[in-house]
Amino acid sequence: MDVTRETVSKTIERKIKTKKSKSLIRDIKNGWQLYVIFLLPLLYILVFKYYPMYGASIAFKDFDPVAGILGSPWVGMEHIIKFIKSYEFWGVMKNTLLLGLYEVLAGFPLPIILALSLNYIYKKKFKKAAQMITYAPHFISVVVMVGIIFIILDPMGPLNDLISLFGFSPINFMGESELFMSIYVWSGIWQNVGFGCIIFLAALAGVSPALHEAAIIDGASILRRIWHIDIPCIAPTIVVLLILNMGNFLDTGFEKVLLMQNPLNLSASEIIDTYVYKVGLTSPIPQYSYAAAIGLFKSIIGLILIVGANRMAKKVGQEGLW
Repeated sequence: MDVTRETVSKTIERKIKTKKSKSLIRDIKNGWQLYVIFLLPLLYILVFKYYPMYGASIAFKDFDPVAGILGSPWVGMEHIIKFIKSYEFWGVMKNTLLLGLYEVLAGFPLPIILALSLNYIYKKKFKKAAQMITYAPHFISVVVMVGIIFIILDPMGPLNDLISLFGFSPINFMGESELFMSIYVWSGIWQNVGFGCIIFLAALAGVSPALHEAAIIDGASILRRIWHIDIPCIAPTIVVLLILNMGNFLDTGFEKVLLMQNPLNLSASEIIDTYVYKVGLTSPIPQYSYAAAIGLFKSIIGLILIVGANRMAKKVGQEGLW
């Protein structure tokens, strides 16, 4: 009997697999245009996201460009342990974590606040003008943005001219390590807050007007409507974006930090990305494996943060990414 049951179950499983494969082939034939469109982003992910993972194996080897990846000797966790024990570790990690935390705490809520504010502006012309003014800076390139920062904050620049008018001494903003993080974060907020609020405006557009009508009839103020209607309705969107931001918590913007960096603010501006760049590419003796190990270490921390944030979201009753 057991043999018969096994045979029947295997036959049923085989039939189900056959039906699924036939239905998949039928779907591809019926909607081949969609699969062709999907092929381009799939190739992009495979070539630029998954294939480079093979090169990450040099983090566990003593990489020799002549011998290649396969011919280089295996050293295991040696480079990661070396980084953790190095005297630069705590300084680089502290700067990276503080900068990432500063960005999340200051930069994440502001697009939400801007979107909620724009949502209650009923004059269309003013609303469109405000949106255009706030998200236009997003299209300024990083190099131009840093150039603007240097011009404005120069010791002989317009901001110091204004400070001098009030009788104070000029400040070398880019030479003060204590000011670096604030300059970096708030200039980034000015550049990206308008663009970041677009997705929240789209989420607010999906809130049922009937809820607001009922609240107005009950005498609820705008602040009450925001707190009890808008925020709960867009909470899933906020949670998903927060989880995604946690995944990029340590990706603090290599190009901008490197361009803003100088010997005077190095104690606050040396982060993992710039350290990897210097160790792996610009040092007199490039340490490819060591740099790859540090980058991999950062990716592992990012993975831990995104998984932790996803679990926390589920524990507080919100939907996670998976």
